[in-house]
Amino acid sequence: MQERKTKKFAVLSLSMLFAGMTVLTACSSDKKEQAGQSAAPASSGAPAKAGNLKVELWDRGNPPDGVTITNSFLTNYVKENFGKPNNINVEFVPVLRSEEVPKLNVLMASNTDVPDLVITYDKGTFSKYATQGGLTEVTDLLKQYGPNVTKLLGPEILSVGQYKGKQYAIPAKRAETGKYASFIRQDWLDKLNLQAPKTTDELYNVLKAFKEKDPGQTGGKVIPLGMSIAPAQYEPIIWSFIGNMSDQERFEKTQIREIPMLDPGFKEAIRFMNKLYNEGLMSPDFALDSKKETLTKAISNGKVGFFSEDTINIFYNDGTYDALKKNVPSALLTPVDAYTNKDGKHAKPLDAPNGMYIMIPKSSKNAVEAVKYLDWMATGDNLLTMLKGVKGQNYNLDANGIPAVIENMDDKVKNNTFSGGDMGILANGLVLDTQERTDAAFIKNFPERYQSDVKKVLKFAVTDGIKQIVSPSPIEAENKYGTTLSAKEEELIVKATMAKPDKFDSVFDSMMSGYMSSGGQAIADERKAAWKEMQTK
Repeated sequence: MQERKTKKFAVLSLSMLFAGMTVLTACSSDKKEQAGQSAAPASSGAPAKAGNLKVELWDRGNPPDGVTITNSFLTNYVKENFGKPNNINVEFVPVLRSEEVPKLNVLMASNTDVPDLVITYDKGTFSKYATQGGLTEVTDLLKQYGPNVTKLLGPEILSVGQYKGKQYAIPAKRAETGKYASFIRQDWLDKLNLQAPKTTDELYNVLKAFKEKDPGQTGGKVIPLGMSIAPAQYEPIIWSFIGNMSDQERFEKTQIREIPMLDPGFKEAIRFMNKLYNEGLMSPDFALDSKKETLTKAISNGKVGFFSEDTINIFYNDGTYDALKKNVPSALLTPVDAYTNKDGKHAKPLDAPNGMYIMIPKSSKNAVEAVKYLDWMATGDNLLTMLKGVKGQNYNLDANGIPAVIENMDDKVKNNTFSGGDMGILANGLVLDTQERTDAAFIKNFPERYQSDVKKVLKFAVTDGIKQIVSPSPIEAENKYGTTLSAKEEELIVKATMAKPDKFDSVFDSMMSGYMSSGGQAIADERKAAWKEMQTK
């Protein structure tokens, strides 16, 4: 699964920390008890031989002054609070985030240099190593050494890391499964005395008004609908045209990126994009903007009236919304849920319930230590420390027991959470006993000035949301043809969108034929067979 640009927020159980919460993880043992459970007993009074554990750690190339990727508050926290009590030497192996999949392939091929715990967001990479026998099967190890991990994740999440009924990965869990959100210039609506659109037709009319009347006074440079060739911009449109179908139909019609491309609604969605493009209602250079850089600049400069994005991307400090307010102080964005399907539903895809795949290579001689480490992470407030830092320094608890980041921390204290999202690999966020409390904790990650909008986004992002249907076995054709088909899909969207209206059908049909012959048909055939197999189990 592709990681979005912003961090994905997985889960955390804080049962010891918050009074009145449902217990999600077992209570933390003290260090002496942990050591007794994890370290082998000494024989004849001799000290037990120390174990070893190598853990992959993503290097994003952004360490603060005085800190390195392998020598930070959190790496030392692990060594002091897990390593020493359990007599395990912990070593962190840095891997550039931008090169994680190719580097992982190199490490896995070496057998000797590969860490004992490796990670990836890429579903295909996990599937490849699971089917090729490159991973340690951890079903029994979890039963013996991972009770807290098992309780934290639950059967739904753990099932995502299974192959043929056996556990080959320990998936992280998401706190928020909302994937996309849309935003509109409220100040433009107010200037034109228009209401926020609540349907696709209403949105189309608003976009036309933005183009014709240029409420932002851009001098003819207005972009009614901001678009790029990144999924966050075009997938919300596509899903609003996908028809109502059974789980079987959706599973069998799905291609790469979990899009039911074989449903007739996919073509109609691209036809709508073609209409928007040819009427000058969307970004003219979207086809060259795979990284959203041009789109982000246009939004920041006040030229875009409406756009979709990865849920909360725009709300970070010094993010897109801050840049817009700096350039256009009167600008006001508001979240809207405008796209509707033929049934009047705000249909949209939900993210998979899991985050990254945490795996133990088959060559590892330290699988027990690896599972013990993950179980320690899921115990007590260890994961909270990794994600939020030190209570009283980095965060406090509000009246409802929700962690709230302390503002105006000095740099040294801020450094406590450096690499927190990459160290706390079971989670990227907090899950409390209810989704409402989980959302409340999530919202507190953002500046107070944006928190009411973040709350709206979290609601809109899951309204009429459609869950992914996970195959119990990898779809081999997706692994084999995925890279080629991703490029083919992108090419289809670009060329069909930019075609002259009278050429749309011929261009779309030709591109779809090429897509299917390049591996799409193989995926369709395998998915049909996989569905039949799923029904027999």
